[in-house]
Amino acid sequence: MLSLLYQEGPSTEGIFRRSGSAKTCKELKEKLDSGAEVDLACESIFVTASLFKDFLRNIPGSILSSQLCDKWVSVMDQGNNEEKIRSIQRLIEQLPRANVVLLRYIFGVLHGIEMRSEENQMNAFNLAICIAPSLLWPPTSSSPDLESEFTKKISSLVQFLTENCCRIFGDEITSLFGEI
Repeated sequence: MLSLLYQEGPSTEGIFRRSGSAKTCKELKEKLDSGAEVDLACESIFVTASLFKDFLRNIPGSILSSQLCDKWVSVMDQGNNEEKIRSIQRLIEQLPRANVVLLRYIFGVLHGIEMRSEENQMNAFNLAICIAPSLLWPPTSSSPDLESEFTKKISSLVQFLTENCCRIFGDEITSLFGEI
C-alpha cells in the first residue's frame, strides 16, 4: 500500500482527501482480512489511501500510542523548533519498534506528496488534516469541543512532523522506497 501511495500519491490531486468507493473498500478490506491475494495496483489510488487510513485507525491504541497522547499534544506548545524536534524524538524512542518503522515509511510518503503539493494540492497542512485523526486519538472519549481542540493540536503536530521529517527521522527517509 505504502509503495503505491509513494508512487502515485505525489501526482494525485487530493490524495487522502478524496475517499475511495465505500463498497470497493469494504470488499477489499474483507479480502485482505481473510488473507486473500489482492492486487491494489488494479484499484483506484483513492481506494488504497482509504484502506490505508482504515488500517491505521485499527491499530490498537494508535500508531503514536494513546498512552503518550498528552505528551504528543503538548509538543507543539514547547519553545522553538529544535526543542519540538528533540521532544518528538524522545517520544518516538518510547514507541514499539514496529510503530517507528511504519512511521518512517508513512512520513516518507507524506514528504514525497508534500514535495509536489503544487501539483497535487496536498501541502503539509492539508495532509495533516486528512491523516492526523488516523495516527492518534485520545484514550477516552470526550466532549465535541475537547475533541475539536484535540484534532487541531494533532493536525498541527502531524504538519510539523511532515515538514521536519528529514530532521526527525533522518535524511534517508527520502530514499526508503528506493528507485521505484
